[in-house]
Amino acid sequence: MTRPPTAAQRRVIDAADPVTGRLRGGTETQLAALVKRGLAFRHPRPPHDHFLTPAGHRVREGVRVSAEASQEVAESAGVFAARVGGEAAASGVGRAREVRSAWEGLVELRRMTNPDGAIDRPCGWERTHLVRAVALALEAAEHRPAGAEDAEGGYRVRGTPQPEAVAVYEPDAGALRACAATLERAGWQTSEHTEPRTRARYLLASPRRA
Repeated sequence: MTRPPTAAQRRVIDAADPVTGRLRGGTETQLAALVKRGLAFRHPRPPHDHFLTPAGHRVREGVRVSAEASQEVAESAGVFAARVGGEAAASGVGRAREVRSAWEGLVELRRMTNPDGAIDRPCGWERTHLVRAVALALEAAEHRPAGAEDAEGGYRVRGTPQPEAVAVYEPDAGALRACAATLERAGWQTSEHTEPRTRARYLLASPRRA
């Protein structure tokens, strides 16, 4: 199976003239790579511009559609609010359906926006919405969020001073370990820590890069 173009190559393809297919940017190395892959050709006459082949035009159309679709998915993810813990309960068949749909949309957003199309690690949207992304991964895996009453068990996802990490609190040790396993399967790195003052155990979760 032919590997898809790299992110840099896709940017060059997407910037091509939509009618003539003339490539208006890109380094010599990028253009040579596109020629080698059959996505572009070098005109034999001066000034030896590069143009998209029919295959290149098909890729360009796919890039355009994917960009529009990824924006729609991101907007949908932004509308849905996963439970971070500590708010009023929201349950039922309708809620479960919304959570499942939001998670499926997020996986599709990973496929469309990660440079290699990977769905096993967080995408750019998740890195800028850490608390909401972790909460969605946990709720989609049917972990129980904490309710509005402090005495209730369940997870709580909170921001931290660290730029790419969130904290996950869960008073039950077994449930906390289960949260860690879920997040690691969803592409997050986790480590367990103890609050110096309260001695409460919690997870630090950060998005895995590779």
